[in-house]
Amino acid sequence: MEDLKNKTLALFFTIGVSLKTWERVGNLEREIKPYNELANYFKKIYFIIYGRKEDLEFKKNLAGNIEILYKKSFLPSKIYQFLILLVYRKELREADIYKTNQMASIVPALFSKWLYKKKLVVRCGYEWLKLSERQNKPLWKVKLIELVEKIAYKAADKIILTSNQDKKFIEDNFKTPSSKIEVTPNYIDVDLFKPLNIPKEKNRIIFIGRLEEEKNLFDLIEAIANLPAKLILIGSGSLKEKLEGFVLKKKANIEFKGNIPNQKLPEELNKSEVFILPSFYEGCPKTLLEAMGCGLPCIGTNVEGIKEIIQHKKNGFLCETDANSIRKAILEVLNNESLQEKLGQNARKTILENFSYEKILEKEKNIYENL
Repeated sequence: MEDLKNKTLALFFTIGVSLKTWERVGNLEREIKPYNELANYFKKIYFIIYGRKEDLEFKKNLAGNIEILYKKSFLPSKIYQFLILLVYRKELREADIYKTNQMASIVPALFSKWLYKKKLVVRCGYEWLKLSERQNKPLWKVKLIELVEKIAYKAADKIILTSNQDKKFIEDNFKTPSSKIEVTPNYIDVDLFKPLNIPKEKNRIIFIGRLEEEKNLFDLIEAIANLPAKLILIGSGSLKEKLEGFVLKKKANIEFKGNIPNQKLPEELNKSEVFILPSFYEGCPKTLLEAMGCGLPCIGTNVEGIKEIIQHKKNGFLCETDANSIRKAILEVLNNESLQEKLGQNARKTILENFSYEKILEKEKNIYENL
């Protein structure tokens, strides 16, 4: 391993994303936390963002050796990404390791690697090709994504994925050597997401996530209708108005709370009796891990990304994606206090043993040192 004290890391934000974006969706503190810690080991870290000069206001949230390289153009981000090599050529030449925050930030990172011959770490919070196929994107777009990923995975010195399912996918589809891939799941701050001594609201169920098709929220609302329970939906998305209309039609007891800062989520979770994630598919769902960290009994659908985390009736409860199965799972968990206690305790234990911030951060630091 090599000491990182004389090394510089350049983090390429996802195209179009800024620090302001992270703040708006409530993820700012969560996203910058590992880099503030990694700053203790690196000489310098660059944040290459798509926000304008106003994003410099977030400098106060960052370690002293993290520098914000903001967007110096009014051009659309899809065009600006090709200019980053010119705008910040001095900083990119100085950097030792390039890292993408998602595959969608690969273009400037890839060109920087080819030009300056530095190390490239490709991180995928989700596998882009697999997701595009599931979302039934147009064939031309799927083929373009496949080509981009083929080039990126071949050029990468190390690939960071959040699940073993994604690892198998790129091994099978891109013939990527297993030695190049590191599975590093999403971390949980177990000192923030923990059981709190606050009263729970009877039959309060909570969902946290994007209000989008893959989250299967219409079936969840259908399942909740006519149950003696209240569902709290935290998050935003394109389906909000349709979901609100469906709630009125079903006369379900549901409250939309919108986006909430990450540091305020533990209180919302601890006020609830059950967390539910009814998705059609997931990667490594942070919200599920955070709920488990708070010691909540968690219900999730028996799909990829969830069934790798939840062991049925051991540290959580699995059901199918249809409304009837979701309703039965809710009733079984709500009506069994001893089951709730068992699932909650084992959920917290799972997080402490496998997903704690310290364990995941050490794993990522080792990746950089070994490069």
